[in-house]
Amino acid sequence: MADIIKLLPDHVANQIAAGEVVQRPASVVKELLENAIDAGATNVKLIVKDGGKTLIQVIDDGKGMSETDARLSFERHATSKIEKAEDLFQLMTKGFRGEALASIAAIAHVEMQTKPKDTELGTHLKIEGSTVIFQEVAAVPRGTSMCVKNLFFNIPARRNFLKSDTVELRHITDEFHRVALAHPQIAFHYYINGSEMFGLPIGNLRQRIVHIFGSKTNQKLVPVSEETQVVKIGGFIIKPEFAKKSRGEQFFFVNDRFIKSPYLHHAVLNAFEGLIKPSYHPGYFLYLQVDPASLDINIHPTKTEVKFDDEHTLYAILRSTIKHSLGQFNVVPAIDFESDPNLETPYAYKNKYAQLPKVTVDAGFNPFSEPKSSDTLTKPKQHQVKKNLGGQSWESLYVGLESKMGNEIEFKGEQFESDTITGSLFEEQEDSTQALATTFQLRRKYIVTSIKSGMVVIDQSRAHQRVLYEKFLRSGTGKQSVSQQLLFPLSVSFSKSDMAVLEEIKDSLKAIGFDFTATSSDVKISGVPLLVPESEVGMVLDQLIADCQQEVSGDSFSQTDLLSKTLAKSLAVKTGEVLETASQLALVNDLFACKEPMASPFHKPVYITITENDIDKKFI
Repeated sequence: MADIIKLLPDHVANQIAAGEVVQRPASVVKELLENAIDAGATNVKLIVKDGGKTLIQVIDDGKGMSETDARLSFERHATSKIEKAEDLFQLMTKGFRGEALASIAAIAHVEMQTKPKDTELGTHLKIEGSTVIFQEVAAVPRGTSMCVKNLFFNIPARRNFLKSDTVELRHITDEFHRVALAHPQIAFHYYINGSEMFGLPIGNLRQRIVHIFGSKTNQKLVPVSEETQVVKIGGFIIKPEFAKKSRGEQFFFVNDRFIKSPYLHHAVLNAFEGLIKPSYHPGYFLYLQVDPASLDINIHPTKTEVKFDDEHTLYAILRSTIKHSLGQFNVVPAIDFESDPNLETPYAYKNKYAQLPKVTVDAGFNPFSEPKSSDTLTKPKQHQVKKNLGGQSWESLYVGLESKMGNEIEFKGEQFESDTITGSLFEEQEDSTQALATTFQLRRKYIVTSIKSGMVVIDQSRAHQRVLYEKFLRSGTGKQSVSQQLLFPLSVSFSKSDMAVLEEIKDSLKAIGFDFTATSSDVKISGVPLLVPESEVGMVLDQLIADCQQEVSGDSFSQTDLLSKTLAKSLAVKTGEVLETASQLALVNDLFACKEPMASPFHKPVYITITENDIDKKFI
């Protein structure tokens, strides 16, 4: 039998490795930024064009590489971070696999310019699809410049799976935020298609957060600090009143590396229990420092999922630390009976003693005896009555009254002047009690109404979503939306990335009914759709931005459809709300007036029908 196992060629092996390391342009950005930080850079520039598909360039002022290191860095499993297997348990750097540059060079056009600090000339290297085009000595600035062009040029199938430029750019921005927040001691500059998006100077952690997410974030932050033998915790949490319905600013860093940990996230949610609504999410920027030997970060190629040796202890410490910070900075409402100012002794009476009131008792008082003229309580009334009667008693006023009335007054009949009815301002409504009686609410979740063949059970939240969705969709696609102008415009602040999203969907928002003007730091809202309450404008816009960050299409109709779904979900009646009988009937009528009443905007059933035969079968 012939041998069938063969060694793969290097270029094939590199492309297979690239499938693990490079999933999208954001993966390249992450690897290059981490290499720049490991090189000791103090100033890093990121330049991106066309969502990273055309160009990704990272320029740093680190220590650079020699001519040999520059060539060797593109070989598989070539790294300066570790030397033996035991080093994997004492990692303090970011890129240690030695596969990043080899994988990137296998699927893109890579150009490197690097020069160490103590040399006059550097190295200029160009590689296309794992093939070295040229390598020469050149006069380049100190540090390293990595330029990645035409990503996935030799793998068309992978390139076709990439999303639109807007979506890919958003993933790149997320990676930039994660790296920049982990290293406030490094200056970062981020350029998109020739314009600067972020210019982050060197500063402390609070300044870095404010520079990224806006100046108004400063008032939302609550410091967190705790140091134990197991872990050292620092960073900030966002006050409960600023919690969002979408997952906003939630960042975990372990040893200056961004991670995703649902277990630790649950500890934060547990600490906020009772302070935020169940459907809202808290924001946090938490930095954990642990012993590298107790941490395994090599369980996933992206190195964002980690494994702790003692997760239960970390959970308890993190939860108690956040609760302590919430209480220390008076974020949690407290009940303190001793601090009531009404119970405190005034300063003027501090050294005085209480005086007992003097009480006098009339031992000879008899409540059943006749009142005397000298009685102080009855004397004014007695005097007033006698004065009005001229000395006579009140009984004398009614003497002979019955005889006079009987002789002089005779009632022959009663006649009333009739009112002339000329018309009614409001039309008289028919008694709809019988019609309304066929609708009732079941467990504050379902609306039950009768039909000819039986009854219909309607999910009130999904039904209202369908009604609102079709209303917003008609106004958005028909370009005839009605905007409710506000007497006092609202000012809502957003981060730069959120402002970019609002700028992209501005036309669709105005088509639905929003009227706003965007400035460099905030948004002035002067008009909202008729169905959007003024108190929920900020929450609705946050949800719109979050949904658009996950799914954005260039088609205007698709944008309008996405915005209509988000608005319908945010403003619809929720499960648990009590509806009056008239509101129930109105919702049922509006639902069956829709084009697609059977399914919600998110393709879930809205109602079920129970026929009379189905009910009869239950009694057999």
